[in-house]
Amino acid sequence: MPNDPPIRPTYADSFHCIGADCEDTCCQGWTVPVDHATFEKYQSLPESPLSVLINASVVRKSPCAAQAGDATVPAVDSDPAFAAIRMNDENQCPLLTTDRLCGIQAQLGEGLLSHACATYPRIVHFRGGVEEKALTLSCPEAARLVLLTPDLLPTAAGLGPHAGSFPADFWPIRSLILKVVQARIYPLWQRLFLLDLLCRQLDSITGGELKRSAPAVLADFESTVSTGALRPALETLPADLAAQLDVVLRLAGLMLHKSNVRPRFVECIQAFTAGIGNGPGATLETLAANYARAHDRCYAPFFDRHPHIMENFLINTIVRCQFPFGKEGMLAGRQANKTREFALLAAQFTLMRGLLIGVAGHHGTAFAATHVVHTVQAASKHFEHHPEFLSMAHSLLVESGMDGVRGLAILLGSAELRSAELRTVEKVRVCGEAKPAIPARSAAAPPDERSAWPPPAALRAAPQGTARPV
Repeated sequence: MPNDPPIRPTYADSFHCIGADCEDTCCQGWTVPVDHATFEKYQSLPESPLSVLINASVVRKSPCAAQAGDATVPAVDSDPAFAAIRMNDENQCPLLTTDRLCGIQAQLGEGLLSHACATYPRIVHFRGGVEEKALTLSCPEAARLVLLTPDLLPTAAGLGPHAGSFPADFWPIRSLILKVVQARIYPLWQRLFLLDLLCRQLDSITGGELKRSAPAVLADFESTVSTGALRPALETLPADLAAQLDVVLRLAGLMLHKSNVRPRFVECIQAFTAGIGNGPGATLETLAANYARAHDRCYAPFFDRHPHIMENFLINTIVRCQFPFGKEGMLAGRQANKTREFALLAAQFTLMRGLLIGVAGHHGTAFAATHVVHTVQAASKHFEHHPEFLSMAHSLLVESGMDGVRGLAILLGSAELRSAELRTVEKVRVCGEAKPAIPARSAAAPPDERSAWPPPAALRAAPQGTARPV
């Protein structure tokens, strides 16, 4: 490996809350943890209307009291939830003022906020005195900052490759991964597939199957990838749009009965289903054909003009999830399953790209950055904070047989229309015009096993002004 300094993202430091101007609120729809130190501060406040409200609203949690299904505002690594703010009947923080600002911060100052409230939407990792931050994109302003910044990773670093108590080779692996994500000589889905191959090689070293050192593998991998020599082979990977869309649909439906369904997420799903032509008589084949057209006409042209957006989504996810080590793999004495961590990354990318393809198809030529931010933010708030989502997503990939090399190639592959027959029939070039139904060919499952995916009844029935209870 070249002796390049490790890439240390600093973009989270640029975030500033826009308060009442925000189109959403971080004070509604989930569990808000309160750390022990802040809880004690609240107990010693002089009596006032606000302190009475705080003491009535902040409830100490027993070790077994937390519900596994609660979506939670993320806290820093070393700050477990000691108590929680009890939401009101509108599933909103009772300390929120009428002008949608925090009553505690307004009257008592930022120093009286819990760690979770003070740091959100920042995700803070501490290791051996080294601090690293990412942003959760469930915050609209954080989503705008991450997705729309053309140069998210400045070259300035200044952190030695062995600083902090990180796993061996953390910085060389992290730096190479971020370089691959930005290697535009390959389409983005191919860059992701290359990361899968890298993770499998690194796991082979750990398991003793590959008798090479990690630095040697990293150096060879970087040298090979940088030439673009692998692209012809990657173009021959299997494509199966129906199977890919089937997983997107199943991922999108994972949390409908386990998490709050907010109005912004309902809007996102409605646009997605409309964009892939869902309706009476639709089948997975017709949905896949519409999905491919939405990609070719609407999604691809926009992201070809703005390639940094989905790259930035991946960069932030990599830092937020400490990929490819994961939270468990970062613990002293624990060995990361990098192949599994990649499957989790692939699931998050596939779901978000799939939703965006449908939303792009719905908006047509008017598809813009505002729609991207809305979709990513609403989906992140629905999925990202739920403690069961990633494990459920991985189980879905395993059950679908999509966690192996071939399955992940199908999952990550481009959603463009590859069939010559589809290209011949594809006459309309403007999104939103009437178009014939084209059966998509796939060997993923027999035709009689395919069915349409109508908008879930749970979404149709969700009140537009309130959150569903967990």
